[in-house]
Amino acid sequence: MRLSAKQIIFVSLMLFSMFFGAGNLIFPPFLGQEAGEHLWLSIVGFILSAAGLPILGVVAVAKAGSFHTLNSRVHPLFALIFPFIIYIAIGPGLAIPRAGSLAFEMGAAPFLPENMAVSPMALFIYSIIFFGLVLWLSMFPSKLVDLFGKLLTPILLALILIIFIKSLLVPMGTFETPKGNYEPNPVFQGFLDGYLTMDALGALVFGIVISNTLASLGIVDRKKQSLYMVYVGVGAGLLLMVMYLILGYLGASSFGESENGAQILSNMMTHLFGQSGTLLLGLVFTLACFCVSIGLVTSCAQFFASVISRINYKMWVIILCTLSTAITNLGLTQILTISVPILGMIYPIAIVLIILALCDDLIKGNSYIYSSIIGFVGFFSILDMINKTFLTSGWNNALTNLPFYTQGMGWILPAVIGGGVGYVISKRNEVLAPPKTNS
Repeated sequence: MRLSAKQIIFVSLMLFSMFFGAGNLIFPPFLGQEAGEHLWLSIVGFILSAAGLPILGVVAVAKAGSFHTLNSRVHPLFALIFPFIIYIAIGPGLAIPRAGSLAFEMGAAPFLPENMAVSPMALFIYSIIFFGLVLWLSMFPSKLVDLFGKLLTPILLALILIIFIKSLLVPMGTFETPKGNYEPNPVFQGFLDGYLTMDALGALVFGIVISNTLASLGIVDRKKQSLYMVYVGVGAGLLLMVMYLILGYLGASSFGESENGAQILSNMMTHLFGQSGTLLLGLVFTLACFCVSIGLVTSCAQFFASVISRINYKMWVIILCTLSTAITNLGLTQILTISVPILGMIYPIAIVLIILALCDDLIKGNSYIYSSIIGFVGFFSILDMINKTFLTSGWNNALTNLPFYTQGMGWILPAVIGGGVGYVISKRNEVLAPPKTNS
């Protein structure tokens, strides 16, 4: 059994839509405006982390065979705890409620009377409708290829393409002088901006959805599944790259100062399309948030159903959508306050896990190296979270001595030290191991 090129494209479109949410729409335009004349250098760095890491994440899971197998190389207890933390954090803990909240703010609030737009009741009613539709469509995961690949994603891409073409025909602003770190280090700063999208986490958890989708298309052999997962990951990554190039250009071409990417897009759409631009932008945001929410609910429900089999998949969909509706109504600021530190803690661990999986031919599944690196990086990440969340950066004087800490990548040195410690321990155990005897 083989997939046709058309089927691979549709599954790639499905994976792309699961990655491409509101954050992916907002970050590139803001980078473009800030980078200005250094746009193309900055966008290269952004693509390396915002598209490259997700591709590598999909490849890492495919290479390992499954996310569980990859986690088990560290420790059985880690394989039990870490996936739960990831699925909760990027599922009902942050990403799904954030998508619902942003869909309301960009897709509904602009069209409501001012007093109603800020009313908690308006958000409550919208979130029930939004997640009610997400619940309904998530009940049929085998239909995701048709829903995403053949319908929602093409519509979303067509809308973005219309905006891009119109920007080429209507005079806009010129590329400005780079600001901040985009002047001396455009590639590095772009890389760090892409790091903030946290799509590498999505790459790890979406593996179960892609695997099940491939199985529904007749690809049940694990080796074939792994190969097609690589194809699909590369396809989705290339599409992400094209979208980031377009959105980065739009941001760099915009005029006036804006505080964030949403504001940049809103001002630009009004310039290009007048009042109807608000409607078009709202549709783009709503579609992106809707697709991401369905993808996350589906992947989380499939995972929890496989781990806690007493509750079936459809019941997990109901639980997740109910939780997401409730958390959405806490408000975006409160959601970010609670969840962002947790995501910041687990993201370095996820990146290191991806790197280890890709280097496994050299490591050969050495559990000492896996567990030592993850242990050192995990310890650093916990300290960093405590420092930023509870101590108001009181340990900064000590932590800033770590290379790349101020750039958000202070985990690099602990990872290197952990690798050295794990290697030494494994060699020591080899020396102390009793000699094998021939029986």
